[in-house]
Parts: sequence; structure tokens; C-alpha cells
Amino acid sequence: MHLTPAVVAVILGMSAVTYITKAGGLWLLSRIEVPEYAEAGLAVLPGAIIVSIVGPELARAGPPEWGAGAVALLVAWRTENVLLALVSGVAAVLLFRGV
Repeated sequence: MHLTPAVVAVILGMSAVTYITKAGGLWLLSRIEVPEYAEAGLAVLPGAIIVSIVGPELARAGPPEWGAGAVALLVAWRTENVLLALVSGVAAVLLFRGV
């Protein structure tokens, strides 16, 4: 793959926009009073995003993926750690597929 100046410019532009969006959101949230229900919604947002991505994939998958989903669910339930649940789910699907 060749990196042309246009590709590099697009990547840098997208990086800048992403950073500005995140920094602007954090700056704005530090300046206003956020209702308690909005804070609760923001706290569960990462988990909801993961479920919306993984859910349809599990619906189309087979037994190895379902087993890995169960492992990830059990780890998430016991540890309340989303990252650890994702890592254990990936490891479990690789193990169950025999890779």
C-alpha cells in the first residue's frame, strides 16, 4: 500500500476531528451540570455499544461462538470488567474453534 499525500492528509484530518470532538465533549461536560440520569446513561454506554455489535454476530454464529459468548457473559458478570470479558471471549472462541 502506498501512502500518497492525499491519504496522509485524510488520516490526519480524521484524527484531528476525532480528537476535537472528544476533547470538546469532555470540555463541555466539565462546564455544565449533568443530570444524574444522563450520567447513568453515559456510564452504561460502552457496554451497550459492545452488545449492539456482538449481538447480531452471535445470532448468526454457531456453537463455538455461543460458548465463547457464554464465557464472556460469565466473566463480565463475575468481574464487572468489560475488557477482561472481551479478552476471555476472544480466547474462548479461539479455543472452541480449535485454532
